[in-house]
Amino acid sequence: MMAGKISGEEPCFDCPATYRIVVQGNIPESWADRLAGMGVTPCQNSDPHGRSTLLGLLRDQSELNGVLETLYRLHLTIVNVEQVGE
Repeated sequence: MMAGKISGEEPCFDCPATYRIVVQGNIPESWADRLAGMGVTPCQNSDPHGRSTLLGLLRDQSELNGVLETLYRLHLTIVNVEQVGE
């Protein structure tokens, strides 16, 4: 897992930021409420890797950790975590 840089700046972990999280497996869109309201793009039939993507604004690193813990408890492999904006 990795946190991306934003416009050459170090990522901020104690302030709101938008994250993109990619997981191996299918996540139904209806699970958004379990994942801090992040938007869910389920894996598509055309995706040979079977990956789903979460995208959304999280308040801080604690909320990010909660989402990652939920994915872990669901036994989903986390492929990538990227901070894409504040």
